[in-house]
Amino acid sequence: MDTIISVNNLTKNFGGLIAVNNLSFEVQVGEVIGLMGPNGAGKTTVLNMLSGTDKPDHGSIKFKGQEISGLPSYKICHMGIARTYQVPQPFIHLTAHDNVMVQALYGQKNMSHINAEQGIIKLFEMVGLAGKQHMLCHQLPVLNLKKLELIRALSSNPSLVLLDEVAAGSTEKELPQILAIIKKMRAMGKTVIMVEHIIRVMTEAVDRIIVLDKGSKLAEGPPAQIMKDSRVIEAYLG
Repeated sequence: MDTIISVNNLTKNFGGLIAVNNLSFEVQVGEVIGLMGPNGAGKTTVLNMLSGTDKPDHGSIKFKGQEISGLPSYKICHMGIARTYQVPQPFIHLTAHDNVMVQALYGQKNMSHINAEQGIIKLFEMVGLAGKQHMLCHQLPVLNLKKLELIRALSSNPSLVLLDEVAAGSTEKELPQILAIIKKMRAMGKTVIMVEHIIRVMTEAVDRIIVLDKGSKLAEGPPAQIMKDSRVIEAYLG
């Protein structure tokens, strides 16, 4: 398999706080990777640096062999990296369709309105929101807003998708819908790096888990191995 993203000695400080400390890992094309760790471990900061929201203080991020650390987020998006946010941030007074259209047109270079429209219809069907395209976002329940976040990310046709707690707020009955969408993303050939606290999502959706604690890598391996690691258990339970 080919490496799609390579992170080496990535470091980020906020004042006197080390949010991410000399973190290194690689992700192969088509993998679904989980980032786990207690609150404040640096997980979202990693996604922010991969997507260009935060600039690393030190280290390297190579996407498809090209250095991207420090590039603005719109350039990283055009190269093929998209992300969701833990708290959905749509334009609440626009329809679900128009929210996605904005991302589709500006997230890709030279995207025509006609081609964007065709892709949007397929994505709404894929996540189970067909028929809800013309609802205003403030009318949508939490699960549907989470699904809309996924559509917005996918509408820019990324190679790598960064998911920040996409299952947060979902009920036990709703989790299978999120898991099914992640499996569809894999079938589409997308590579995924996901931050998640819900253990079921991690054990059923990912190939490998990277555990962070206080900004540093604590453990890495397949889900079955990670869930039995005494260091991971201690980090979560204290």
